[in-house]
Amino acid sequence: MLPFSIDSHSHFDVEAFEPDREACWERARAAGVRAQVVPAIGRYNWERVRDVAHRYPGIHPAYGLHPVYLDRHRPGHLDELADWLGREPAVAVGECGLDCFVEGLDFDVQWTYFTAQLDLAVQFGLPVIIHARRAVDKVTRAVRERPELTGVVHSFSGSRQQADKLLEQGMLLGFGGPITYPRAQRLRRLVGELPLEGILVETDAPDQPGVSHRGERNEPAFLPEIIRTLAQLREDNPLRVSQVTADNARRLFQLPADLPIQPDA
Repeated sequence: MLPFSIDSHSHFDVEAFEPDREACWERARAAGVRAQVVPAIGRYNWERVRDVAHRYPGIHPAYGLHPVYLDRHRPGHLDELADWLGREPAVAVGECGLDCFVEGLDFDVQWTYFTAQLDLAVQFGLPVIIHARRAVDKVTRAVRERPELTGVVHSFSGSRQQADKLLEQGMLLGFGGPITYPRAQRLRRLVGELPLEGILVETDAPDQPGVSHRGERNEPAFLPEIIRTLAQLREDNPLRVSQVTADNARRLFQLPADLPIQPDA
């Protein structure tokens, strides 16, 4: 166990955790995962994310419209998102972004939703949580046009040059289960070279399990595997990696220094 870590990206609200959500939360706490940032993916799950955040201490919500679920979004949802952010506590806007991998997703429509959410993040003074699959250069262009923007590109899989450009813009990069696979040589080399101050660790639970949990439902309790792998690839101390990445998450998402440890009754 590591004494303190922050999962910067989990989908703890989803139905996959419905049978044992409280036990899953307890396992995460026992593993030292004291906080999770949980981004919504569409209008249909904002309430669920909010309710889970109210129920479980250390769960911090973000709200947005994910590009992969484009067919479920409506233009009016952007106005609803602005209203929602105006009345509901949130640590970020997201998950939003661009996906040029999944077939059938209209890029122009994605771009409209994405850039509108970036503008909302600027308006509300919040960071963004960005999904960028085969779209890192396009995401970087949108970020560059908004120099006051902060945030994280989660599950980053781009090149060193692309990483450096995003870091120069003040963005952070999230890494999770994929770095634990020995065959991911380019990605593992990248995380060994980047400045630790630019890195967040994440599970993306219930997706993207690490190599030791291949084929299983991923969960936040597995975050220490990612931290230890990151430390090994950097020839660093896991405790230091845990502390620095947790501090990075605290600063970006303005998380409280003292995190409660008991769920609400």
